[in-house]
Amino acid sequence: MDNYIVSARKYRPSSFESVVGQKGLTDTLRNAIRQNHLAHAYLFCGPRGVGKTTCARIFAKTINCLNPTADHDACNECESCRAFNEQRSFNIHELDAASNNSVDDIRKLISEVHIPPQIGKYSVYIIDEVHMLSAGAFNALLKTLEEPPSYAIFILATTEKHKILPTILSRCQVYDFQRITVADIVGYLQYVAKNEGVEAEEEALNVVAQKADGGMRDALSVFDQLVVYCGGKITYKRTIEVLNVLDTELYFRLTAHLLKADIRQALLLLDEVLRSGFDAGVFLTGFASHLRDVLVSKDPMTTALLETSESIKEQYKQQAATCPNRWLYNALEIINNFDVQYRTSRNKRLTVEICLVKLCTLVLPAEQPAGVSQPAAAPQKSAAPQTTSATAQPAVPQKAASAASGPAMMPKMPSVKVGQTAAPVQPQPTATPVQPQPQPQNNPFTKDLLNDAWAGLRLNFPREERLLAMLSDYKPEIVSPTQLRLVLTNPWQKEEFNRFSDKILEHLHRVLKNDEVRIQVDLEEQDNSRRAYTSSEKLKLLVSQYPELGRLQAALKLQLE
Repeated sequence: MDNYIVSARKYRPSSFESVVGQKGLTDTLRNAIRQNHLAHAYLFCGPRGVGKTTCARIFAKTINCLNPTADHDACNECESCRAFNEQRSFNIHELDAASNNSVDDIRKLISEVHIPPQIGKYSVYIIDEVHMLSAGAFNALLKTLEEPPSYAIFILATTEKHKILPTILSRCQVYDFQRITVADIVGYLQYVAKNEGVEAEEEALNVVAQKADGGMRDALSVFDQLVVYCGGKITYKRTIEVLNVLDTELYFRLTAHLLKADIRQALLLLDEVLRSGFDAGVFLTGFASHLRDVLVSKDPMTTALLETSESIKEQYKQQAATCPNRWLYNALEIINNFDVQYRTSRNKRLTVEICLVKLCTLVLPAEQPAGVSQPAAAPQKSAAPQTTSATAQPAVPQKAASAASGPAMMPKMPSVKVGQTAAPVQPQPTATPVQPQPQPQNNPFTKDLLNDAWAGLRLNFPREERLLAMLSDYKPEIVSPTQLRLVLTNPWQKEEFNRFSDKILEHLHRVLKNDEVRIQVDLEEQDNSRRAYTSSEKLKLLVSQYPELGRLQAALKLQLE
């Protein structure tokens, strides 16, 4: 049985051409080799799994190749290239700074720098995770890093550039590696799958690429895991099962429920997600990302920002056509506010449920349907009174026209004799339907209902930090069926509360269904009595509280010192 080699090692790039997603950096390194402009120290920095150590090895192999190609790539046939491929080259030295970070380790490395290469032109020293070196080790490396022998080249690799000393940075050429895009990762995974004889759906590989977060090594590791689980066919459904990722179809369904203001289905969908073992916070942030993708799908130019398959892009475009822009803006703002509250909330499920309920209230009113009559324009007054003909037309009784019939009948005009000027017709006032006035509500409420309504005030003032703190620390008491009393500590709190008192009362009226509720705001009674500080004042206070102590002092003739 052959030894199994993971894809991250088996498909590790061996030339600059095969490096994925770093074309600008690889072209710069190839030009430096072509022009023989090699620096003595390089710093490769960037996220994990993007090719820093791989490019360092390819660079070291290429500059030591005895017979480079016309494009200045390694030939893979000379003794230096064969020694590198077989991992027996003495020209390339790798040091893991995570486990060799002491001063003695660096001193040992410096002692080896003075030994010239036996085959090839350069001795290349690759120090991985260089930010793990101690301060003493960095200082020991400084002088050699600045003025090494002509045949020595240092390549430092790190994921945390900000931890590198400025004195080290100033001695290196810095190359910033970028995260590999989802499209590039998917393309390379398709190449690997084809070589391995594995059939993989594009949607499944998109999920793998997004899970890898820009790292090719992580993507290949997840790919191997899926091959073991799925066999020769990797499907989207089995991929989200293995990676414990929420199906995007859930977010499409949730958005449709919210647009219909269907609170019941939205809460049932949340329950389905939680029963599947997913965290409510992950669900909330995932939905925010979904709405962001819906928003960018509204414009063909911004659709390119979607990092997903073409079939899912079409779904986003279809849903974007049904979502008003204003609704998306407000929904994203609400989710962002609730995401902040979620981290400190004790009842996290309730927080997400309140968020969904609030999103259901954002549905904009439907546009006016066709066929609804517009209000008639006001009749224009004539400049001069009009006259009628000599013979008056017989009066035609006016019939009520239905809304669906043709034009309304002309009103009956009074008959006038010849030469007589008709008096201007006064327009008859149209009867305005009287709107029924809402009946005032006066429902009784309990202390628990009041506390729930008071807690709901936080949703109406998400950015008023001082008011939110006050609402958390103080709660009103029921004085009578329509009177509440809120006791605050100082006048500044009372002033802050009065700023929002109208909105607070409006909320309480609506939630408690009682329009007669009023709030009386009082301040705590302050104890203005002077505290006892001196010994005589303390004794006087004690005697006033305990008269026996005064009599004992007089009997024993005790005096304060």
